[in-house]
Amino acid sequence: MCLAVAGELVSIREHADPLWRMGDVCFGGVLRQVSLACVPEARIGDQLLVHVGVALTVLEPEP
Repeated sequence: MCLAVAGELVSIREHADPLWRMGDVCFGGVLRQVSLACVPEARIGDQLLVHVGVALTVLEPEP
């Protein structure tokens, strides 16, 4: 079974090559570096679904 966890994107480190774009994601107070290669649309404050250090998708905010 695989597990993906939601966290908030708090900072972005841009790179000339978009495949190396990284960000810091907060998971309940714990910060982790995450690859943003699969989510070029991600912006600070977005909720991301993350699996093994790679952001898979930007989650839609609840209404």
